[in-house]
This record gives sequence, C-alpha cells and structure tokens, in this order.
Amino acid sequence: MSDNGREVILAARDVVKDYPQGDGVQRVLDNVTLEVDAGRFVAIMGPSGSGKSTLLHLLGGLDTPDAGSITLDGTPLSSLSDDARTTLRRQRIGIVYQFFNLVPVLTTAENIALPAVIAGRRESTYRGRLEEIIELVDLGPHRDKQPSQLSGGQQQRAAIGRALFIEPAVLLADEPTGNLDLASGAEVLGLFLDAQRSMGQTIVMVTHDPRSAAHADEVRLLRDGRVLAELDVARACRGAARTDPTHEARSRAVLRWLEDLDAGAAGRRRAPLRAAGG
Repeated sequence: MSDNGREVILAARDVVKDYPQGDGVQRVLDNVTLEVDAGRFVAIMGPSGSGKSTLLHLLGGLDTPDAGSITLDGTPLSSLSDDARTTLRRQRIGIVYQFFNLVPVLTTAENIALPAVIAGRRESTYRGRLEEIIELVDLGPHRDKQPSQLSGGQQQRAAIGRALFIEPAVLLADEPTGNLDLASGAEVLGLFLDAQRSMGQTIVMVTHDPRSAAHADEVRLLRDGRVLAELDVARACRGAARTDPTHEARSRAVLRWLEDLDAGAAGRRRAPLRAAGG
C-alpha cells in the first residue's frame, strides 16, 4: 500500500533491457517505470518494436531486466532464483498469449485445470474452482472437446480460464485479440471485464488496437523503449462512456489522444526548422 492509499500490486522501476545486435546491443527498454494498482485494467500500447511485449515478459517473470526492478505484490521478481521465479509465476501470475498455447491432446476442462495438475493436486481439491471457471468463460457445452474442435474465440476463452484458474495476483495478456475476428475479440474483452468486476482481477494487456485498449481503465503508450504518455480513459470521456467500458466513444477518445500525441511530436520535430527559417 502506498502513502496515498493506492495498492500498487505490480511495479516496474527504471527497467532497462538490452539485446545483442551485431557487434553491439539494442536497447529495447530504456528506464521504464510504471505502476499498476490492484483491480485496475491497464492497456499498454505502442508500435511494433516499441518494447511492449518485452515489458510484459519482464512483468510476468519470464525474463529479467538488465537494470532496474520488477515487483509483484511486494516481491522483487528480478532478485529471485530461476526456480523461485517459476514457482511464483505458476502461483501468482496468469498469462494469456495471442496464439492460445493450449495442449492439443487435452480437453477444454483439462486445459483449464492444467495448473492444478502440474502442482500435483487431487481433482477433489479443485473441482469446484474448475466448475466456476468453466461457467465464467461460458464453455460448459465444450468442456470435453479438444482445442482442434473449438473456434479461435473458444480456444482463447479456454486459455483465459486456465490463466484465471490459479486466482492470479495479476493477469497478463499479450495481444489477446490479435488472432481473432471482431466478434470473438469483443467476447474476450468482455470476459476480461467480467473477471475484473466479479473477481477484482488486475489485468495488464498489450495491444496495438485502440478499440481493445479503450476497454481498459488506463492506457500507457510505449515508444522507443520509454513510457511516453498515460491516459485515464474514463476522464477522457463524457456521459455514459465514462462508466461503460464497451461504449464506442471510448475508442474515439483513445484515438484522439494518440493523434494529439503524434501531432505534438511532429510539431516538436518541425520547430527547429521554423526557427531557422524565421
């Protein structure tokens, strides 16, 4: 809990990440700092190559920063051993990928319950939780089907169910609608909102799509490895759009914000030329 009463559950502070490139290195993240409050839905946007997926992997303990720190619910991820970080990730972090990553030989129910099976739990200890999650993701009629028998949207809902099954401190989603049609993508975003409302779930989603980002409480724009700007979506809207995450006006608010940032950047680039010409 911070001094102002906020409960910061996930934080990145002065995070740097470099990758080898030729004879040198490419700085993918350059002193990134952000905080995510418990129960909030945060979208991270940015162009291809901006470092947003790299940042998500660091937040999820899948990689470690070259400098700076990642803290989950008071635990510094970057200082843990590989084994300890893996254990914490299995217990406290749910991750949803663009391409589902379901086990093809398992049924929907078995895929959702996979974290419990890996942990060696008896079915009797998690049966109630499994039924709760299957109902949440609306896959009851498909519980005994394998992934190849499901639509893309149904597969993603199963993947979200698996991520939520462990009751994670934070749910991380990497372009979760990127491989879906508009209708299936809307269902997935609606499921995130349901989890946020009913379970108080904290969600961090990487996306390039303003329509998806508009469902979030906050949007962070990552560009050239830095957090360039932040938007409180509700405050940028009026009327019903302030409280309805699915309202179409929210997408327009996000687009206006991005356009204003681009216009400001273009103006700063032209300013020296105008001064020289004057």
